[in-house]
Amino acid sequence: MSHLIVLAFDGADEAAKVREAIRQQQKQGLVALDDAAIVSRDAEGRVHVRNEVSRATMIGTGVGALLGLLLGNFFFPLTSMALGALGGAGVGALTGLGVDGGFVKAVKDSLKPDSSALFLIVRDADESAALALLRNYHGRVLQTTLDSETEENLRRALGDVDEGR
Repeated sequence: MSHLIVLAFDGADEAAKVREAIRQQQKQGLVALDDAAIVSRDAEGRVHVRNEVSRATMIGTGVGALLGLLLGNFFFPLTSMALGALGGAGVGALTGLGVDGGFVKAVKDSLKPDSSALFLIVRDADESAALALLRNYHGRVLQTTLDSETEENLRRALGDVDEGR
């Protein structure tokens, strides 16, 4: 089961730094992501969104291309493969494994100048390695689908603790 984790940071490039650190953990096999997106607002207030291709979209594109090739093999194989890939990308995006665009927009609209947010859909992770990595950054947890204990550990790692909680 995948989990949504949305983190906010002071600094327009901080979410990108955290994403790069997580990418290194991916290379080591310590974390597996289904999707990721970075939203930042620079000091002038301009918003930048950097989406990564979700695993669902990639799977849908591949399946669509294969179906297009099989169905159109006798007529226009290359054209049907391209159309199948485009349709498959749409199907993949609709499967719900990616980060919801409306939620990304709400977070984007709430960002103050010189801040950023990182959206992750985590399929699997070595919790202790991930928390150790995140202790190097200061951020806030905006939303997760993690259980309450794991979410609290995440908040502590980021320094996002409120004694009144």
